[in-house]
This record gives sequence, structure tokens and C-alpha cells, in this order.
Amino acid sequence: MKSNKFAVLAAMFALLCASCCRDNFVKVVDGKFSGNGICPYFIGTNFWYGAILASDGEGGDIERLTSELDNLKASGITNLRILVGADGPNGVPTRVSPTLQKAPGVYNDTILRGLDRLMYELGKRDMKAVLYLNNSWEWSGGYGMYLEWAGEGKALIPAEVGYPMFMESVSRFVTCDKAKELFADHVRFIVSRTNTVTGKPYSQDPAIFSWQIGNEPRCFNSDPAVKQAFADWMWDVAYLIKSIDTNHMVSSGSEGLWGCENDPELFEKIHSCPNIDYINIHIWPYNWGWVSEESLLEDIPYAIDQTDAYIQAHMAVAEKYCKPIVIEEFGFPRDGFLFSKDTTTSARDLYYSHLFDCIQESAAEGGLLAGVNFWAWGGYASQSPDHIYWQTGDDYCGDPAQEQQGLNSVYAGDTTVGIIREAVSRISGSYKNLN
Repeated sequence: MKSNKFAVLAAMFALLCASCCRDNFVKVVDGKFSGNGICPYFIGTNFWYGAILASDGEGGDIERLTSELDNLKASGITNLRILVGADGPNGVPTRVSPTLQKAPGVYNDTILRGLDRLMYELGKRDMKAVLYLNNSWEWSGGYGMYLEWAGEGKALIPAEVGYPMFMESVSRFVTCDKAKELFADHVRFIVSRTNTVTGKPYSQDPAIFSWQIGNEPRCFNSDPAVKQAFADWMWDVAYLIKSIDTNHMVSSGSEGLWGCENDPELFEKIHSCPNIDYINIHIWPYNWGWVSEESLLEDIPYAIDQTDAYIQAHMAVAEKYCKPIVIEEFGFPRDGFLFSKDTTTSARDLYYSHLFDCIQESAAEGGLLAGVNFWAWGGYASQSPDHIYWQTGDDYCGDPAQEQQGLNSVYAGDTTVGIIREAVSRISGSYKNLN
């Protein structure tokens, strides 16, 4: 009887531990993020270079990493959207360097260990990562590199051939079985990885908020057959991730209608997938022509009107499938369309404030608009005095190598940081008052 009693107690303890462990993972419950006492509404950021910064090789800076994470945590920013790693050889001026996957299945162990270390540091601080696995754009390899590896010709660089030719080229990805299978192999390798720092499988790490299929996945083609192939691929990848890791959410990384050929049916088809847990949209007022270089401040009212309309255009899908929406990318240039970190950010601060007000209003009403991740955190990065595009040896900031360094970055000394801190407090307070 005594041994049976201990067996029963051990079994009960094991069940309790398993239940507690499950509570550490974020899920969607009744249209809201839920898990371990988290606030379902948040302000996060994009920190794509985190794994490189956490590495002990080229580009690594552990001291800066810990300072950045401490600063973000103190500001109330605990949701970080991070690139798992870039694809392809080093040496392409517009590509993130150093890369993670040099050739199909050939990995830079230094960057892998950097990703492990980053996850360890996030876990210590009770912070969470959205880890994206692919990219439709050239700055981390992505579509173009998988097509090159599949024998479909050399990956094109938009800076050399222009974006129209680039987009036509990468539109072949979603109909190229070989390229998609190479990417599936990458997904299997990363999602099934065991962290070398913690000894914990990634599938059991509560520091992961969600796995994300890619950064701004697109089909780049209005042909109905290609759009269907794109939707099928998104469903397939989401299923693959869930077949390996049942603990974590999966997200799409979509821009919304802008990334779905402005086809509402395609957007719904993708986000109705039962293995895609919540909805993503991106908003880029300058890139989308809502503001101009010469009148950033004057164009703010129009940008706000367009922003509200864009958010609302996706709300019907969120309501139909009871899934929260995260605006996981939005950016705004510094005043005067200048890049120096000494430049003011008054126009950006107004625009950011509006989006933060949208989240606060949603939190107060228990709405489906759940969070934002601004693009992007530049933190303590220093700038080169003699060039504006990234070169080897420069600090990483929020702007990838193909963009002017400092254009959309939020540096630690920007007035934007104070606005973020205050908004985080307001959003949390609104949610608490609701409950």
C-alpha cells in the first residue's frame, strides 16, 4: 500500500508539472492570447539581428545584447520578432551577414549557438520571441536562395535588377517543389533543435511566443493557380511545424491584404488555417505612399486614416475565426527623411502614438487587436560617419543591409522610447480595468 501511495503521488506530481509547463506556453483562448498570467495586449519590437548579436563570432556582442534586452524589458517590451538566420553565402552587400544556412543543410554553428544563447537570455527575463524561418525578400536570402539551390538560376538582387524583375523571379518559389522541400528540411532542422545552452528542446521552451512561416510571405502573382499554390504552401508549412512542436503557436508573417495581391479571399484562405493561430498584418505608410519625404508631419492625418481603414479591412476575418490580430511590423521615417540618430522623430512619435492608442482601446474593450511590433529596435547601435548603408563591421540596427541605416530604427535615446514606456503602462492598465 505504501509503495502504491507514493506511485499515486508521483503520478499526481507529474501531471501537475505537465499542467504548469503547458501554462507557460502562450495559446489563443476565446480570441485572446493566454498563458502564465501574460497580458493579452502588448507593444513589442522587431529585433531581427538578435541571434547574430548573441553569437561568439563575427557580429557577436554579448555585452550589447544583454544591455539591449535589459533596456527593452525595462521599457515593457517583452515580445521580440527575430530572424532565425539568413540563407546563402556571405559577401552580398544587401544581405544580412554572417548568414546561418550557407548551403542546403549546411549551417553556421556559431549563429546556431547565438540563437541558443539568445533564447536563454530571453527566458531569464521572461521575454518571448516570434521566430521567423523564411523571407520573401532578398535581405536574408529567403525565396531567391531556395530557388537558386533548387537549380532555378542565380538569386537576383533588387539593387542590381530592380524590384519588378526581382519579384517576377521569386514568384516561382511557391510553384517550385524542390525549393519548397529544401525549405521544409530547414523547418524540420530548426524546429526540432535542442538548445545547446539550456539542454532544452526548442519545442519545450516557453521563451518562444510563436514560430513564423516567413517575413512577408507573398506569391507575387495574381494568377489564381499560383495564389492557390501559395495558400496550400502556407497550410503545409503550418502543419509541418505543428507536427514537430505541439506546444507553440504558428503565425504567418503576412502583411495582410498588401501581401495577398489585395485579394481578401486569399487572405482569409491563409488565416482560416486551423494551424495558424493568429493573424498578422504589416503597415508601412511611407513605403505604401501615404506620406512623402517632403511632408512627413503634414501627411500624418492621411496616414492615420489609411491605417485605420487597413486595420478594419482585416477585422472581419479575425471576428469570423475568433483570432487576435498583431500588427507585427510598422515603421515610420525620422524627421526630414534623415538617418542620423541625432535627428528628431516628432512625426514618427505622432504616428506611433496613434497605433498605441488603438491597442489601448482594444484592451479596454477586450477586442481582437492584440499587439504591435514596431520596426525596429536600434537600441545602442552606433552609426558610421561616412556611409549610410550597412558594411561589414558596422553595428546592427533596425534597418537591414539594403536600407539606409537609421531610417526606421528606434534608438535608445529617441523620444519614441518614452512614448512606448508610457503606452505600455496605459495598455496594461486598460486591460486590468476591464477585468
